[in-house]
Amino acid sequence: MNKIVEAVVKNGEKRIPVGLVSIKQALEMKETAQFEFSHPAYEAGSTNIFVNREALSKLM
Repeated sequence: MNKIVEAVVKNGEKRIPVGLVSIKQALEMKETAQFEFSHPAYEAGSTNIFVNREALSKLM
């Protein structure tokens, strides 16, 4: 089973939702934007706990 996370772009203190993606897709996203991802231990789209790409890869 692939775990799904919510991808957001951080703009100052605001998070703008981009979509729901698998962790594999999240780690493959371009590193140019300020992406954050919902913590995989919580329900995607319902949590306010977010991690950056580096932390997400360590959780794998």
